[in-house]
Amino acid sequence: MKIVFMGTPDFSVPVLQALVDAGHDIVAVYSQPPRPAGRGKKDRPSPVQQRAEALGLTVRHPVSLKNADAQEDFAALQADVAVVVAYGLILPQAVLDAPRHGCLNIHASLLPRWRGAAPIHRAIMAGDAETGVCIMQMEAGLDTGPVLLREATAIGAEETTGALHDRLSSMGARLIVQALADLPELVPQVQPEAGVTYAAKIDKAEARVDWQASAAEVDRLIRGLSPAPGAWCFVGEERVKLLGSCLADAKAEPGTVLGGFTIACGDGAVTITRAQRAGKKAMVAEDALRGLNLGERLA
Repeated sequence: MKIVFMGTPDFSVPVLQALVDAGHDIVAVYSQPPRPAGRGKKDRPSPVQQRAEALGLTVRHPVSLKNADAQEDFAALQADVAVVVAYGLILPQAVLDAPRHGCLNIHASLLPRWRGAAPIHRAIMAGDAETGVCIMQMEAGLDTGPVLLREATAIGAEETTGALHDRLSSMGARLIVQALADLPELVPQVQPEAGVTYAAKIDKAEARVDWQASAAEVDRLIRGLSPAPGAWCFVGEERVKLLGSCLADAKAEPGTVLGGFTIACGDGAVTITRAQRAGKKAMVAEDALRGLNLGERLA
């Protein structure tokens, strides 16, 4: 098929590669414009742009698709379908209608649960037992379109957003190749109105650990925000990111240090398995504790 690919972050890269490996004709790649990054704040192309250029593909990064010129340029590609995954721009109706088979979105949740910006984070933070990937026919609403294909997967007891992100990205790459191969036979399933939830963008204000919360809530927060933005707490005056955890069988006043990196919560306790001190790389808890005095209690 003649495909327009639209994506920006790391999550989208395996999908682009899978489409190329499957022999599809990628007539153009749309990605967010380069952004300032790193210490020098130099413009850095998105992960999708970097991979697309390495593959010799044409890359476009319009600031908006709302103007007539951008829409005409898109329509002129005469694509059979557009594949959209974490692109970052709203697609106007003229863009949605331009490809022969419309625009297909790869969404990292079991719709209608977790429509919106942060479905992987929210699934872990909410304690969901499973999540998955949906291939959805896009329409004007936010992740409201009919689903062509879906696959579920269990969320591991100690799985972080980072690990689940990588699994779902690979799953999405496999499913979109399958969906395109089976497209004439697929029957769109309208999403039910019951069970709709919205995965709001993560606010950094959510990231500070409250040891008064239950151990289950603290554990889910830590894993759900790992690796970014990272849940955190103060150890003395030092802000430390907590990037991995598991539940511990212990009980004490919330915030009490119970030995090693096990901390009491409002109900139960958690053991921190991975942490990152200010100005240092993320490391296993044992290494992070070297030179770090937790004291008797964390605030």
